[in-house]
Amino acid sequence: MVNLPYGLLRAFLTPFLMLLFRPKVTGLRNVPINGPVIIASNHLSFSDSVFMPLVVPRKVTFLAKSEYFTSPGPKGLLKKLTFIALGQVPVDRSGGRRSEAALITGLKVLAEGNCLGIYPEGTRSPDGRLYKGRTGIARLAMESGAPIIPVAMFETDKIQPTGKVIPKIMRVRMIFGEPIYLSGDSTNLQLLRDATDSLMRKLQEMSGQEYVDIYATKRKTEIDEEG
Repeated sequence: MVNLPYGLLRAFLTPFLMLLFRPKVTGLRNVPINGPVIIASNHLSFSDSVFMPLVVPRKVTFLAKSEYFTSPGPKGLLKKLTFIALGQVPVDRSGGRRSEAALITGLKVLAEGNCLGIYPEGTRSPDGRLYKGRTGIARLAMESGAPIIPVAMFETDKIQPTGKVIPKIMRVRMIFGEPIYLSGDSTNLQLLRDATDSLMRKLQEMSGQEYVDIYATKRKTEIDEEG
């Protein structure tokens, strides 16, 4: 059952999305209308978490970074209210036991037959390139049996660059790929790594982005040090 705040926000935002950003969507039929499913997208902008769920005909729940719910100022409040209304789940994904808790939360969402949205890179790309994926998504798919639907987002980093509150009005495009099914021993770290790398290759193929074989968080640290 769709919660009231989610339904109201979707009803309010969808006409603006369709009119102003004229989404061009390919392959949406690949998203099953019911049952557990994982939507795995590249991540260029905060607006990815608004545009993509609005075109999917069922609710998409993201395991959102806890920082989205605690950011200061008007922008932080807007993020918090938006994520709450969309039914997103705040989690601490900084590593160790906290990452384990995030996986448990994700498995619960899937066990209830829901649609879980994940950015395998773990954070927004700092420069428009596609970065190495975190293996948690492979573990979730193997342990839940849910298919993964790869999604490529385009131009959202131009529509809403990092730090910009008001998006630029231009067309948004997204491609939904065919389902990917994973199986095997979810405790096998090499298997998880290989499966995740295969998923990232698919996202690279769909998006046309340059692939970088390091984590985006590491690149962000390098950028901060260079600055």
